[in-house]
Amino acid sequence: MKSAVEQLLESLDLEPLEVNLFRGRSLQVGWQRIFGGQVIGQAVAAAARTVADRAIHSLHAYFLRPGDPSYPIVYEVDRIRDGGSFTTRRVLAIQKGEPIFSMAASYHKAETGLTHQIAMPDVPGPDDLPSEAELRERYLAEAPENVRRYWMRPRPIELRPVDFRHYVSREPLEPTQFVWLRATGPLPDDPSVHAAVLAYASDTTLLDTSLFAHGRSVFDHDLRLASLDHAMWFHAPFRVDDWLLYAQDSPATGAGRGFNRGTLFDRTGRLVASAVQEGVIRQVRQS
Repeated sequence: MKSAVEQLLESLDLEPLEVNLFRGRSLQVGWQRIFGGQVIGQAVAAAARTVADRAIHSLHAYFLRPGDPSYPIVYEVDRIRDGGSFTTRRVLAIQKGEPIFSMAASYHKAETGLTHQIAMPDVPGPDDLPSEAELRERYLAEAPENVRRYWMRPRPIELRPVDFRHYVSREPLEPTQFVWLRATGPLPDDPSVHAAVLAYASDTTLLDTSLFAHGRSVFDHDLRLASLDHAMWFHAPFRVDDWLLYAQDSPATGAGRGFNRGTLFDRTGRLVASAVQEGVIRQVRQS
């Protein structure tokens, strides 16, 4: 049986259908809707197929409709512009004849210039935190069944939260979180693959941060959450099969929406990427 990370890489290896047209299959993880990170990652992979010798530096995306994991997704790439320094692509993801996702992405040729960055937060390193196996043994015996299912299933991205209280407590906490993440297996030496995998991983915990101030969890049955939009900026080269720190915060929630920001650092403290996302957060009555 293929590992979870092998399945992820297979899902990002899109099938070419025609010039600028690609087809992607969904990871079968038992969800009723397609995980948003999968669509972002596949859209990044589709755009990369039409760009040579330039690395992605930003993407801006909107989730338009829920995706059905039992149907393939067709990605249509529009080659908007090939400039002297920048290349622009637009990607539309289509399922059952309707758009479910749209993305604009920009690529930049390598340049040098002024350089600065914010400092990486001072948090324990991944080797100082419990592994997922240790987390399961330590916390999950008394956790709700849906929390146990989430943490027990094989996943392509390993997560090591600096603070696990968000997952097991109703205590209102600061709307911040720090999570070390990495792929659970080696990845090819292809920067475009690492960009697609990081785009996939960036959607894993970001919206959750909106709930911490309210003592709520993505596992609460009376909440309905969905990503509305997602943006990323890629600042420096990175590998997702080595640890990256995902520092996240939520400046505001309101009007049924939560706003979240994230910065990603490698183990040396170099800032490699940033992400911003807004999502729907609705309370529903339980029948």
